[in-house]
Amino acid sequence: MTGYEEILRELLAILKTFAKSGQTLQEETDLVADLGLDSLRVMKLVVEVEDRFDISIPINTLPNIRTIRDFAVQLEQLLGEAH
Repeated sequence: MTGYEEILRELLAILKTFAKSGQTLQEETDLVADLGLDSLRVMKLVVEVEDRFDISIPINTLPNIRTIRDFAVQLEQLLGEAH
């Protein structure tokens, strides 16, 4: 099973491609307010995360994900359920 720290590391690596140049990503980073993700970029992010972790992220969970920490916790739960 993949632990929170490993999930967070992978998620941060993926999110670097969505961050502005020189922007520091932390667990508290807000995906919309800080990274400026619009709905199209959110869906692109979801696809990349799904491919990386080999899971399917239910669309109805997205409104509950505001920060990078929220996303990592959600992924940890989904990965736990998948195994």
